[in-house]
Amino acid sequence: MGKDRRTLLRYARHIILSAVIDVIILFIAYQAAFSVRGVLTPLEKNGFPKLILVEALILPLAFYLLGVYRIIWSRTSGHAITTLIIPVAVSTLVILFVNAVWRPQPLPFSVIIIANVLMLGGAVAVRYRSRLISGLSWRWQAVWKQKFPQQVTRVLIVGTGQPAQELAVQLKHRAADKSKYRVVGFIDDDLHTQKMYIEGCPILGTHADIASVVESHNIDLVILAIHNISGPAFRDILSQCEQTKALIKVIPDPLAIMTRRENVSLLRDVQPEDLLGRKAVTRLDTIDMSAITGKTILVTGAAGSIGSELARQIVLYQPVKLILLDSNESGLHDLTVELKTKFPNVHLVQALNNITNRKSLETIFVKHLPQVVFHAAAYKHVPILEDHPNEAIQVNIGGTLNVAELAQQFNVERFVLISTDKAVNPSSVMGASKRICEMLLRALSQKPGNCTLFTSVRFGNVLGSRGSVVPTFNQQIDRGGPVTITDKNMTRYFMTIPEAVNLVIHAACLTRGHEVFLLKMGEEVRILDLAERMIRMRGLRPYKDIDIQTIGIRAGEKLNEQLYDGLAESAVETAHPGIIQLNTPANSFDPAKLLNWVNHILVNGIDPNQSALRQLLWNMTPNEKYAILGENGGDKSWAALSPDETPSVQRPRQAFAD
Repeated sequence: MGKDRRTLLRYARHIILSAVIDVIILFIAYQAAFSVRGVLTPLEKNGFPKLILVEALILPLAFYLLGVYRIIWSRTSGHAITTLIIPVAVSTLVILFVNAVWRPQPLPFSVIIIANVLMLGGAVAVRYRSRLISGLSWRWQAVWKQKFPQQVTRVLIVGTGQPAQELAVQLKHRAADKSKYRVVGFIDDDLHTQKMYIEGCPILGTHADIASVVESHNIDLVILAIHNISGPAFRDILSQCEQTKALIKVIPDPLAIMTRRENVSLLRDVQPEDLLGRKAVTRLDTIDMSAITGKTILVTGAAGSIGSELARQIVLYQPVKLILLDSNESGLHDLTVELKTKFPNVHLVQALNNITNRKSLETIFVKHLPQVVFHAAAYKHVPILEDHPNEAIQVNIGGTLNVAELAQQFNVERFVLISTDKAVNPSSVMGASKRICEMLLRALSQKPGNCTLFTSVRFGNVLGSRGSVVPTFNQQIDRGGPVTITDKNMTRYFMTIPEAVNLVIHAACLTRGHEVFLLKMGEEVRILDLAERMIRMRGLRPYKDIDIQTIGIRAGEKLNEQLYDGLAESAVETAHPGIIQLNTPANSFDPAKLLNWVNHILVNGIDPNQSALRQLLWNMTPNEKYAILGENGGDKSWAALSPDETPSVQRPRQAFAD
């Protein structure tokens, strides 16, 4: 109670002091209005004290009732002046009415109107005194002492929505270094708003006028305050900005700021993710997420880019237990610390295991009995795996088979494989290994008595993942170049890690078993364009400040990736707008023959006398003969043997254990 009482007393003192100041301003305003008339008549001398006493009661009451005394004016933008205009107008009308009915009439109407206009000016000046004083101060210093303020950054804001308005207020009034910024104007594509004002600043044109506006108004900084915009539209606006010498910044998404726990700066650099123009990831209400909610969930490869983001999003579905499995000790530790800090009530299990060690994996399944498995553990770097194909076979194929067979053995409800667009007509060992993994899941799903829903989720490159092109370009730009690309015409599909993982989780809830899901990747991005934009986003010039060199396509790489095989796979829309289901003919391969061949190659490895890719690329032909993809004829490999020729090999469970 004591604290509440002190608060009320402070508030009362604030109101009384403010009211006294307003009455003094009112008295001065009337004196100034009378001074214009020169000599006062006896009637005016007698009526003046009575009438000003009436208004001295009405005006503070109007200010109080209309909330003027509840505003912190030092933290309020100019639009709050309307809060002062309304009570002054109300008190003016009331006092004019009193003056009209009072007999004899105390004062001329002109005096009352002039006095209240002056009163309004005085009230505004007192409440915005800090800004008024600072403005007069630097002008005094400039005129009399030739001391000019520090260099001001002239700002152009692209967008006129709420984020843009809030930014203008922040830069003009609330930012700690507000004296460094001057908001010159806005850009808006609505033709009806041109030449109008927002927060005291004009709308200077549409996005097509950005380059000319920047030049004519000497803009130093262009801030993009637009969200939920398509990739092509954002790149169009960005291209206009890149024609200027101005620095380019972006306002973070307000929704993202509210949902993140760490501090977010007011402005940030343009990120490669912005070029995609993809909307923030959210849970789709029309999809039943009960399949993964409140479950014991295992994530393999949890310390990797995809696995760690899977863990961050899965904790939002209240798992009974989240098992984080990886062979990377430091990465596993860092992820656990991060999740424990943010979600202290989630039951986390650290599993320092290698997926090629079946016996070690089995202890995890025996002890924790996972209900859902997200299998993200894999080797993924194409050039390295071209030189080490047996490692790709052991980890990508053998590790996947280990985890999948154990999932089937322990009746896991759902098993989700993280696949890749490189599995489509693969040209690399990495892509071929992932294609075989997809086929293994289909083979296991056809085993008698299977209770596990096996599915693969295929998508393209993710921005920011380890070894991806974006971090590589950033490192090269930091070193001063050159930025290296493999081919000027190379294109890739890109997606942000959070978006990809969000869709993977939704796909896990859509599966009915043995499907391949494809995430909608949007439009292809030319790698050269990405490199040039990343250089410009640093305020540098491609080929002048930072050189771009072409080094040639590396082993296993494609010029353009495919998302699915249009001849062997048919695409079907799903209940989720961002997910496609790919269907293949039921008899596209023999499951028993596939498992037999996989067991053989895991035990014996790649024949060094033949192409590793040739030995891995195979599928079932209509006459149930195995054929090498991408080859015509040639010598016989294990993939080309008939069922009678293929030896029956049972893979030893520890054949490639650590």
